[in-house]
Amino acid sequence: MEKRQLGTSEIQISPIIMGTWQAGKRMWVGIEDAETVKAMRAAFDAGITTFDTAEVYGEGHSEQIIGKALSDVRSQVIYASKVFANHLKPDLVIEACDRSLKNLNTDYIDLYQIHWPAGTWNSELVPIAETMEALNKLKEQGKIRAIGVSNFSRAQIAEAAQYGRIDSLQPPYSLFWRWVEKEAMSYCVENNISIIAYSSLAQGILTGKFGPEHKFAEGDHRAKSKLFIKENYARVQIALNKLRPIADRHQISLGNLALAWLICQPQTNAIVGARNAEQAAENAKAAEVKLSDGDLKEIDAIGRTVTDYIDDNPVMWNF
Repeated sequence: MEKRQLGTSEIQISPIIMGTWQAGKRMWVGIEDAETVKAMRAAFDAGITTFDTAEVYGEGHSEQIIGKALSDVRSQVIYASKVFANHLKPDLVIEACDRSLKNLNTDYIDLYQIHWPAGTWNSELVPIAETMEALNKLKEQGKIRAIGVSNFSRAQIAEAAQYGRIDSLQPPYSLFWRWVEKEAMSYCVENNISIIAYSSLAQGILTGKFGPEHKFAEGDHRAKSKLFIKENYARVQIALNKLRPIADRHQISLGNLALAWLICQPQTNAIVGARNAEQAAENAKAAEVKLSDGDLKEIDAIGRTVTDYIDDNPVMWNF
């Protein structure tokens, strides 16, 4: 898989990135550690070298599974983790990073990201200058190689960038969720900031595996997604039916069509999770798909039949 530069750093990432929220188990159902480890190894074997996690995913459990699965190939992979909104005071940033290093069984994290801006999820308001000071210190110490932000608006990225180099933005972004395109994307292009899209398959909707009457198991967070609101979900099903012939034309899955479209967008790379080895290997194939300009325009137009009707709130869930 051909690598891409992360921002202006020396880090090379794979355009398809393995997401590991599910590895933490919390807010997911039916996840087994042994299967997750196999999925991570299958992803690596298929050319995916970048793995995204966070301290909050299962309170460190996701990070621990990555450490277990990939320690023997550490020099060949890129670890991206995140500090949560309740740990943005300088001393708490340092403590959180040290915990993540221990969980990951490594002495450096390639990309360390602010998971949510201060003040979100009932967290304390901490000046971004203070948080960035701690992150710059970690960078100077060699504990982290690059700084990123997640769920930040254009204005919030610009403010953070006043205090240090920001090499990535991690927003929710997919064919069915395109809020980042409104303002933040142009800033990222202008400032050579990589976009690392999460929920790149719209919580699995873009795989086409959820039918019109789908109901999630108790405890699955995806039931709260705005895309599953009745009127939105009806538009989703119509759009999926229009996308299927394009996927068939390329002899690929619906999910890989959506991923291939996404990594063709400016500065954009796609995080995608996997429950098992088969899914991980399948996801990697999206990097090899060649879409024409005509394909991209057709897919874009179909996506807008869903996104044009969604509210302006950038948060994907009604928690």
